[in-house]
Amino acid sequence: MLCAKQLSVVTIRAIRVQIKATLMSVPKKAKTSYPPLRLVSFTNKEGTYKLGVHCSSTNNVVDVCAVDDTIPGDMKSFLEAGQSAMEAANRAFQSSNTSTGPHVLTPDQYTLKAPITNPEKVLCIGMNYVDHCTEQNLPVPVEPIIFNKFSSAITDPYGPVVKPDETDQLDYEVELCIVIGKEGKKVKEEDAMTYVAGYTVAHDVSARDWQLHKNGGQWLLGKTFDTFCPLGPAIVTPSALSDPHNLAIRCKLNGEVVQDSNTNQLVHKTEALVAFISRFVTIRPGDVILTGTPPGVGCFRKPPLWLKKGDVVECEVAEIGSVRNEIQ
Repeated sequence: MLCAKQLSVVTIRAIRVQIKATLMSVPKKAKTSYPPLRLVSFTNKEGTYKLGVHCSSTNNVVDVCAVDDTIPGDMKSFLEAGQSAMEAANRAFQSSNTSTGPHVLTPDQYTLKAPITNPEKVLCIGMNYVDHCTEQNLPVPVEPIIFNKFSSAITDPYGPVVKPDETDQLDYEVELCIVIGKEGKKVKEEDAMTYVAGYTVAHDVSARDWQLHKNGGQWLLGKTFDTFCPLGPAIVTPSALSDPHNLAIRCKLNGEVVQDSNTNQLVHKTEALVAFISRFVTIRPGDVILTGTPPGVGCFRKPPLWLKKGDVVECEVAEIGSVRNEIQ
């Protein structure tokens, strides 16, 4: 994500010192008790909205609520139910034959939706990749830069992004997202991972003219047009990932790679973000935190590269998956 205009430019040498200090810091060991799951929201052929668990080896989805009707049927309620719901979903998934079965849906029988559509908060972190700071010759932020989107910006992982008539500077950003699983306030860093339900992928669509040049320099309007937050394809629990802070992250525009980095470049990692944010607001199940974008965004290219109708943007994080959206 971008810097505020008022951030001053520092020397390359000072930036390199900050980069070295950041990359040398060792994140605390993640602690989580959730079973390894790929949680999805989907509709079946009848159009019924459901919660399920995705099997990456078969690409099938298990309708865990049909296996166990005590499991909440929407993601926010499921996350609010906590550990017991996670364990029940895992039992339902493990008891199912993921290739065939009465409650197993093949890809032609389901449509993936945004894994969560009604979070209380959609929080975003600016300037949170070391290489993105370097790209702009700007300092690595000492504290996270926080802004937000409205939940009404969330759309499906493979749905269209609508280009508003109000902008001529539409831009792309691939992001790793944290999804909160437990309510907390003033969370300690060493406990932070116990508040994380999992991770998903976001395309942080941005209208740069409204973000940077209009509305008094406030970022909100440029970030929160309808469909400006595709999410998905799944919420992957931490135990299902090798290391959330060492995953390849990339964005493709019409098949060409335009962003290519690794989450090991994150300045403020999950534990630090959860602890910092919860100093100011109570985090609640379903809250989404977009953790920032790596270098390569369109507004810093020469000439700038703006999205136009008909473009297809694919945002991917290794081990989680991708969202793919046509600009309409």
